[in-house]
Amino acid sequence: CFLSLQKREISNFDYLMYLNTLAGRSYNDYMQYPVFPWVLADYHSETLNLTDPHTFRDLSKPMGAQTVERKHKFIQRFNEVEKNLSAQCHYCTHYSSAIIVASYLVRMEPFTQTFCSLQGGSFDVADRMFHSVKSTWESASRDNMSDVRELTPEFFYLPEFLTNANHFELGCMQDGTVLGDVQLPPWADGDPHKFIFLHRQALESDYVSAHLHRWIDLIFGHKQHGSAAVEAVNTYHPYFYGDKMDLNNIKDPLIKGTILGFISNFGQIPKQV
Repeated sequence: CFLSLQKREISNFDYLMYLNTLAGRSYNDYMQYPVFPWVLADYHSETLNLTDPHTFRDLSKPMGAQTVERKHKFIQRFNEVEKNLSAQCHYCTHYSSAIIVASYLVRMEPFTQTFCSLQGGSFDVADRMFHSVKSTWESASRDNMSDVRELTPEFFYLPEFLTNANHFELGCMQDGTVLGDVQLPPWADGDPHKFIFLHRQALESDYVSAHLHRWIDLIFGHKQHGSAAVEAVNTYHPYFYGDKMDLNNIKDPLIKGTILGFISNFGQIPKQV
């Protein structure tokens, strides 16, 4: 399959879906939903230049290391945890979980009901809802130390999830903005179909094709855990590595239940492929 990718016989999208399937990810499981990368870093320009390397996210680094300052903060956390706690990691939150998936797709059923169920029966505070592609990128790549989320496949083929066609009352932000359709980058001209078209072009671009293997190493490959992950600033809470933990040897039902609940709520590292 990798040779087919190199020869451009299959698309980057199809190859990522193939890897997700091999790693046990499925549309049928919100806790192990297919994970796709942020591929762009430009959500402010009037036009999208797919020939400029600066347009793209650094695919060799996880979301927690997209800026030098943020990377150093997570390395500092890793070193401090080593001294003070047993759970040594860079990130205590995950890049894909049931709540992340449901928050992205909240404007469509059945994700609306799933999101509300995970939130205790109602929508979240409006300012925390997914409302802007640009602000979500800034949060996940730069501003929020609790946010390292990646994307779902729908960002590359389904414009409907970006519109509030069901007219859900999603609330009002502190600045007075009433939540409705997702705010798109200027280069999308307010058109969800154009956003999806250009975003898919970005995924299939020469730049992403040349660098996508670096992101795959982080999520599905040898930089997923161990010393390579530490060097890549790519380690997560031990509970996220569900297939690396022998739950059968944990006799305390409270501890076992806590681990299973943690995995269910906060995400799970894909199986290494």
